[in-house]
Amino acid sequence: MTLTIPIFRLKRLARKYAREARIPLHSALDQIAQNEGFRSWSQLAEWHESIASPKYLLSQLTNGGLHLLAARPGHGKTLLGLELLLAAIEGGRRGYFFTLEYTPADVLQRLKTLGVNPVSLGEDFILDTSDDICADHIIQTCFSAPTDSIVVVDYLQLLDQQRYKPPLNHQLKALKKWAQGSRMTVVLISQIDRKFETSMDRHPGPEDIRLPNPLNLGLFETGCFLHEGEVRIQQLD
Repeated sequence: MTLTIPIFRLKRLARKYAREARIPLHSALDQIAQNEGFRSWSQLAEWHESIASPKYLLSQLTNGGLHLLAARPGHGKTLLGLELLLAAIEGGRRGYFFTLEYTPADVLQRLKTLGVNPVSLGEDFILDTSDDICADHIIQTCFSAPTDSIVVVDYLQLLDQQRYKPPLNHQLKALKKWAQGSRMTVVLISQIDRKFETSMDRHPGPEDIRLPNPLNLGLFETGCFLHEGEVRIQQLD
């Protein structure tokens, strides 16, 4: 089941409907929920919370594969990537966060935004902000990691930005082979092309991934597309 529009827009519709129909807001919310196929707003909200939670998203990402987490700037893809790591760590796994975009201070601030004291994570959270980040660097860094670890890379389009690094498609093939052999869960955060903003689509998909260089999206098992607070999961392989 999917919503016809993001949940925050449904709330706006309910407020408008309540004003126009001069009915209590809770009655308007229930009516909107029923139009979406739910018995009540509380049932819709409970369903939405369950599918939007990092724990649910993590459960959809298989070990031994590559997964995309994609969104336009400002839609929370980095925060969601960190939340995936935190959910994995809570479940007793180790999390690795590789970023070519942010400084250590930036990442630690985002963890605090999520209500997490970075010190409390101990050795279960590994942060790498090296300029050398690429497939080989990731594989070497995670050489002795437990097999159920999760790796989040921020972000895909920067992996081959420096000319001395291998082409992006070559790196992804190496990461996929390594993930399959090590049974790691590897998530690559990705940008959505700005042309999506002028499209008629309500939610981005694989065709909206920004690809400055040729890339075989079939190397990924799953695509998680985030837009306006709503996450959609799609099989890509």
